[in-house]
This record gives sequence, C-alpha cells and structure tokens, in this order.
Amino acid sequence: MVIIMERLKSSPPLMIVSDLDHTMVDHQDSENLSLLRFNSLWEYAYRRDSLLVFSTARSPILYKELRKEKPLLTPDIIITSIGTEIACGNSMVPDHAWVESLNSDKWNREIVLEETSKFPELTLQPKTEQRLHKVSFYIDEGKGEAVTKELSQLLEKRGLDVKIIHSWGKNVDVIPRAAGKGEALEYLLKKLNAQGIFPVNTLACGDSEHDAELFSIPDVHGVMVIMLTHHNLLLHFYRNPKPLLVLSMCFVKVSNSQEELLKWHSENAFDNSKVIHSSERCADGIIQAIDHFKLGPTLSPRDASEFLSRKTDVANPGQEAVRFYLFYERLRRGEIKKYESYIDSFKESCHQAAVFLHPSGAEKSLRDTIDEMRKYHGDKKGKKFCVWVDQVLVIDTIPGKWIVNFDKWEQCGDERKCCTTTLEFTSKGEELVWEKVKQIWSEESEVKDDDNTSWII
Repeated sequence: MVIIMERLKSSPPLMIVSDLDHTMVDHQDSENLSLLRFNSLWEYAYRRDSLLVFSTARSPILYKELRKEKPLLTPDIIITSIGTEIACGNSMVPDHAWVESLNSDKWNREIVLEETSKFPELTLQPKTEQRLHKVSFYIDEGKGEAVTKELSQLLEKRGLDVKIIHSWGKNVDVIPRAAGKGEALEYLLKKLNAQGIFPVNTLACGDSEHDAELFSIPDVHGVMVIMLTHHNLLLHFYRNPKPLLVLSMCFVKVSNSQEELLKWHSENAFDNSKVIHSSERCADGIIQAIDHFKLGPTLSPRDASEFLSRKTDVANPGQEAVRFYLFYERLRRGEIKKYESYIDSFKESCHQAAVFLHPSGAEKSLRDTIDEMRKYHGDKKGKKFCVWVDQVLVIDTIPGKWIVNFDKWEQCGDERKCCTTTLEFTSKGEELVWEKVKQIWSEESEVKDDDNTSWII
C-alpha cells in the first residue's frame, strides 16, 4: 500500500477489480485483441490516477505463468488463490495483515486434508495450487453437490468454519470462511478508506460463481462478462421484464460455473441496476461496462482514427509513450500508409541533440534512430507481432521537464523482449519535446540481445 500511497495524490476516480481467465483474458482470442485494446486504454487514460486490481482463483505461481502467455498489464494489487492472498506492486509484496486475519482456530489445513481423504471422488490438485489457506481438488463430474454437502457437515463437526467452492463442474476448493474474493475486496476498500484514498467508483468484473461475492458489495458496480445462450437469454427476459444490456448478442455454450453465476444473479441481483451483463467478450465487455456506468473514457487509442495526430496533453505526458509505440507496432505491421509523414512528425518533436541509449549500452542520435524506422516498415507484416507498454508513470517532474518510466514489451510469435524505458521531455508551448530515451533489459525479458541492430527503440 505504501507504493500506492506514494503515487496517488487523491482518491482514484476508478478502481477496476477483475477476474482474469475468461474475464480480462480471452483464451479464444489468439491475437489478444481485446486485451491489447484494454491495455492501451488503461495506460493512456487511467494508469496515472486510478487503480487496477486482478482477482483470480489462480495461485501466484499460475498467475505468473499466465503473464508469460498473455500481454497482461501489471496490476497495482493482485488477489490470488480465490481471495486468500493479497499482494501489492510489481514485486508482489504480500499483505501480511490479511494473512494474519485468516489465521484462527476455525481453520486447520491438516483437518481439511484428513476429512477430504475419505472421499475417493476427490483428487488433490498440483502442489502449486495448495496454499496456506486453500486446499484444492479435482472432482468427478456430477458428484460435486453431494460431496460438498457431506464434506461441509464433516468439517463443521470438527469445529472448522470454511467455504467449499465447487466450480466449473470439476474443481473443489476449501478456504476459510473469512476468505474469498468478496471479503478480500471489502478488506482492500476499508484499507484504502483508512489511508484517505477510497475510490470514487469501483467496477468489479467476473464470469463465474467465484466472482459472485464481488457483485454483493454495496455501491460497487459489476459486470458479468458472460456470453448467454439462447435459452439463458430467454430465461432472463422472462424473469426480468427490465431490458438487459444487449447490444449485439452472440450465442455460445455457457459453462456450469457461469450457469451458477447466472442463477445467483437471478436470485440476488435482478433489481440491482449496478450489476449488468456485457454483450462483448472479456476485456471488451469491461470497456463496455465503463461506458454503461459513465465511469470514464472508453475510446481505446487502438480504435482512435486520429491517435497519431500528436495532440499532446502536457499534463499527462505518458500518453506520448502510448501513442508512439502504437505507431511503432503498426509501422512494422505495415498498417500505416502515410508512415513517412508520421516519422517526420515524430522526428521534428525531438530536440536536435536528443539521444537514445540502447539497452546494449550504445548511444545513438534519437533523430537518426527514428529516421531509421523507415526501413522497418512492414517487416512484421503477416506475423503475430504486437507491442504494449505497461506501468506508464511520470516519476519526476520539474518546471518545464517530465520524466516518464514504463516497460515496453515487444512480442513476435513466441519470442518476447522487454525493456524498462525512461523518456525525458521538455515543453515548448503546448508541445512536448523529446530529449532522451534510455532503455535497459527488463528482468522479465525472455530475450536479452546486446546486438544494437536487433532492437530498434
């Protein structure tokens, strides 16, 4: 929380709390288009003064694996293991106060393991998913309801107070009663309030029964990112005469876990105007909810036709980084026809003596570096090539000068490179002048190449 306190000057206008799998992340989208669209919107319009929280059933280990598979932003706070663990910042510093709050005589892992061993229908999940306050199993399909009911009674007789969560028809998780995604979010809100940075608006996003608790917290906006079947759509209209948020509906099979969330919504939240269904998939559904609740800007720079016009908001120089690297991606994908004029525009925005410090340690003229980009036009055309920036923040400002820091990611096929990048700007009227670009290889980079011709900028 100290890291957040240092960054935020006042209450964040928006805090997004999102599940990952099938909510923020669309596993059917091989190009990650919706996720990249959200990423550029967040870094362009929200990162400097709002909060991004991921809330996932994944353990920290599997969360880190997902980060290697998908272009995820770094959240300010990460809630993992179904709300039993909370960590803060890029280094994922554990919230020890939350851990202590879950320690009580009503929770005992050994007793849970002893009682669950009596059920041949339950198989322990891998060690990565066994946590201090979570014991996880696979279960034979169709046996979840009976097993969880009997197990609950046995654990209650042993003096434990637990939640047993049956999800996706095949998983059973046992956690303390005081834990869960909803409880973790309530804890965070109380902590932020105590520190004077309570969010003006909070948007919770999820797709399964794991996320139902998120939608039960008063004054929190919620979006259920579920694509409804024809049957479920008719059922919802029958039960609720008020129109749903339906802009364009695609009918696909709804999983057992999503059916449970729909059932919860029918029984608990039909009259709650703060909880809606999206009609867009995953991250696009989150953007749709921001628009529906009027929580802030929703036009992603990836969708803006004039994002290269270089209309600069001097108060938010981080936007310059987002805009430049979108241009860089589209240049190399061969998607910009009048790229020469854009290169000239960026070149003119650089000071005559501006320098680029390559991650290899080589120093080059920034103007010459940008000029050389002409020969890379379309070199990634037809390939799975994408670029995104993460944690775009002004780290220092003095009158007339700004220093912006972020991670610049570049992926082509399965190969990823990442550089921690620092931009230095000065102002000329209402325009930003590039003075310096410095890059060093990030610890997360899978490729670290000191050949200063293979990494452009």
